[in-house]
Amino acid sequence: MSRVCSITGAKAAKGHVIHRRGMAKKKGGVGQHVTANTPRLFAPNLKTRRIWVPELNRHVTVKLSARALKTIAKNGAYQTLKAAGLV
Repeated sequence: MSRVCSITGAKAAKGHVIHRRGMAKKKGGVGQHVTANTPRLFAPNLKTRRIWVPELNRHVTVKLSARALKTIAKNGAYQTLKAAGLV
């Protein structure tokens, strides 16, 4: 299963980590130097949850981001899942 939120559509994003070498000047060194720009992935904060939907009288299992869980808590399970096309 892919790492994509069912409601918000959040997915992994590409980015970089800047590798530095040397001790910082304020720590008594001669300064830091950038030695590499390494690619990395920023993964979304995904959770797999079984959500009870009273209107359907059943549980729905979805993969959600933490932001989507807050949206469900605010707007309700049925309304949010219906807007995302999952119900």
